[in-house]
Amino acid sequence: MLPGLRRGVGVIGLMFLLVNCQGGHQLHQSVDLPTSISTPPPLVMKGGDPYIRALMRTISASEANDPRPYSIIYGGEHVSDLSHHPDRCVPIVAGPNIRNCTTAAGRYQMINTTWDDMARRYHPAPSVFLVWKSYSFEPKFQDAVVYAWLSDKQSWGVDISALLRQGKLNQVLRLLSGTWTSLGYGIEPNSMTSKLPAIYRQLLKDELRVVGSKNTPSL
Repeated sequence: MLPGLRRGVGVIGLMFLLVNCQGGHQLHQSVDLPTSISTPPPLVMKGGDPYIRALMRTISASEANDPRPYSIIYGGEHVSDLSHHPDRCVPIVAGPNIRNCTTAAGRYQMINTTWDDMARRYHPAPSVFLVWKSYSFEPKFQDAVVYAWLSDKQSWGVDISALLRQGKLNQVLRLLSGTWTSLGYGIEPNSMTSKLPAIYRQLLKDELRVVGSKNTPSL
């Protein structure tokens, strides 16, 4: 749950940091970098629903606004080892959670507990050793887990793809803002938040264009 836990963090230290790291499925503090990076890079994963893909890229526009979003952790540092969640609890320097710390990492700024929970449900290729499973945090798996999560109607109580097809982006962002708190209805808006609807519309055009080009027969 915290850096060094796998190496045997003591019970007292663990309890202290548990208090200071946000639990549950709320994803702590986005990486708020310069607004010049307004169009998130394409997903690593291939295929899938273009509406969900555009939504994933929109989430990363406010949560991990960086040319290399998959390796970024809260505060803007990049990590080189993505064989597992980085699991670093970095002090929060602004906002309502200041003086706590967060393990938010990757394109979707998932904290360690959320990643562990969602990876157990949706990771397509966990590594198994005896009875233990580990979950690679490589870009393709970050995408795969979040794509499966957003596509899971039971998890959210609604069909997110259907809502997006109906043009109900604001309803979707409100639904997700308890998890990704920078989406416009959460507790941590940033410099990208107000731009998200326009960003989503452009990204959706891009994703639909890709689908259309693949479905167009070559002459």
